[in-house]
Amino acid sequence: MRVIICKDRETATALVAQEILIEMTQKPDMLLGLATGSTPLGVYKKLVQAHREGTVNFSRLRTCNLDEYVGLSADHPQSYRHFMRQNLFDPLGLPPENSLFPPTEGPGLEAQCETFEDKLQEMGGIDIQLLGVGSNGHIGFNEPTSSLVSRTRLKTLTEKTLADNARFYAQNEKQPDLASTMGIGTILSARCIIVQAFGAHKAKAVHAAIEGPVMSLWPVSSLQMHPKVVFYMDESAAELLNMRAYYRQVRENEEDIQKRGSL
Repeated sequence: MRVIICKDRETATALVAQEILIEMTQKPDMLLGLATGSTPLGVYKKLVQAHREGTVNFSRLRTCNLDEYVGLSADHPQSYRHFMRQNLFDPLGLPPENSLFPPTEGPGLEAQCETFEDKLQEMGGIDIQLLGVGSNGHIGFNEPTSSLVSRTRLKTLTEKTLADNARFYAQNEKQPDLASTMGIGTILSARCIIVQAFGAHKAKAVHAAIEGPVMSLWPVSSLQMHPKVVFYMDESAAELLNMRAYYRQVRENEEDIQKRGSL
């Protein structure tokens, strides 16, 4: 796991967007796994900026999302399909058929989840999976105690997650407590995983992810078992890491190696 501590959120966001854009130049039809919420918004803005500047061709980009609420229509302002259309798909001009979401509507949702997994395989698997992390360590909607080999399925949300997301809903508006989510095993099948975490309220989860034991109570800790994870964070999110100085040293050596390679 590469741990990159940045001076601020903007610096981290620029580096993440750069990684994605480099991959796109090498594989224009890459399958990009996406997350929602405030954490990835900066990256999406930079991808849209690259599109508007004409520096990268997004016409062949394919996407799949981590999760979606059960019971919300695609047009509901709190649905993740609406979020993605508003913040990425429409600005990039991505056709609907290029985007895949876990199933949330119609009969036989469990069977539909299996079909979703099959589609990911048919599409060649996820090239880069973009992740945030919940303050309780959830990734996607894989809440604490989720199986570390789980696949796409329906998941009941914890009170902690509901409380964290309550700010997006009106006072008397019903908040969904059930979601369809990629499993931890599904996430770990991606070729590369990029995680972002910002703010002191994410520090415990960041510590558990990087320096804690692998355990289902902290689903994000499962990323330790993946061969290619890059964890971007700001100073506040990194404040509980015991080996901060070492991670900075590794980063400095990486940058030195890159400079030497370009001479």
